[in-house]
Amino acid sequence: MTEATERTTLRELALLFLRLGATAFGGPAAHIAMMQDEVVNRREWLTEERFLDLLGTTNLIPGPNSTEMAIHIGWERRRWAGLAVAGLAFILPAMLITGTLGWAYVRFGSVPAAVWLLYGVKPVILGVVLQAIWGLAPKAARTMRLRVLAAVAVLLSAVGVNELAVLFGAGAAAVIAARIANPPNSGSVTKLNQLSPVFPVVAGAAGASAVTLPGLFGIFFKIGSVLFGSGYVLLAFLRADLVERLGWLTEAQLIDAIAVGQVTPGPVFTTATFIGYVLAGPSGALVATAGIFLPAFIFVALSGPLVPRLRASPTAGAFLDGVNVASLALMAVVTIQLGHAALIDVPTVGLAVVAALLLVRFKLNATSLVLGGAAAGWTIHAIGLAG
Repeated sequence: MTEATERTTLRELALLFLRLGATAFGGPAAHIAMMQDEVVNRREWLTEERFLDLLGTTNLIPGPNSTEMAIHIGWERRRWAGLAVAGLAFILPAMLITGTLGWAYVRFGSVPAAVWLLYGVKPVILGVVLQAIWGLAPKAARTMRLRVLAAVAVLLSAVGVNELAVLFGAGAAAVIAARIANPPNSGSVTKLNQLSPVFPVVAGAAGASAVTLPGLFGIFFKIGSVLFGSGYVLLAFLRADLVERLGWLTEAQLIDAIAVGQVTPGPVFTTATFIGYVLAGPSGALVATAGIFLPAFIFVALSGPLVPRLRASPTAGAFLDGVNVASLALMAVVTIQLGHAALIDVPTVGLAVVAALLLVRFKLNATSLVLGGAAAGWTIHAIGLAG
């Protein structure tokens, strides 16, 4: 363990990721941007290069990217204890919030409205993500061929090409370009396929129509083990298993569950907590949450030690460079999409401009800006200025 690692206490990790888990709105790209601000810019726990390597690795394994980034950061700072503390601390606030909303839903039959909250938070998040991309881009796209790869990745993602195809295609293209530019010596080639790959473990879903805790765990463990992509991909998986195959949820309940995951802070995968509570009370909430997040801890534990080996290998390092630049390209496309959803009237444009100025001029941290955006959204909603 390095001296720098020893200076990071488990308490520091827990407090940071509890705070991020309670305030990180806006989806994985926004969560990762907030983490970059905290652990690279403010605390200097990681270099930008290392942060990018971890980001590239999380994009290559199934599961919730921002949660896996939290787990990776915990592993980097305090190994096994840090892995558990950072991951659980990031998940816990969202789990408690969505579990409470699940209780309210079961008791009152509806989800409390939070439109005003997202109204003010989204424009602020837009500035936070842009700042992260601006800071990481020079390291990721440091050569002309990587800049070209980034441009191609943005184009492919914008026209709807699957994100895994974009990531792996960029990695393969970077390896080919590196081989052409620097032909390897025959006696000193480290091949990418010599590194142990991480394969998803697919758990069998329950076949019974009655809701059981083992069945609930099996379904969510399977989803957490194989799911790449956004909350909308999660919606497709949940609908196939819980609505169509088992009939445990109605379409309306599923839409409400996804809405809760979108309007609460932290990982959108805590939609599982809400569904678990609706189906089986507090025990169901705990079991479903454990099932969907456990694979993330397993995959990071398996892939985390490989990151230094990936960077040390010329071939694997080139592949990781391609994945890193494609990851930022995907973040850029998500930011554009977020802009369409966030900047809907004059007040939201004003919030985005103010947030950008505060980020650039006063270097405020992302959490303060998110809380300020929520307060501004509530105020605008209360006085009726929202368009």
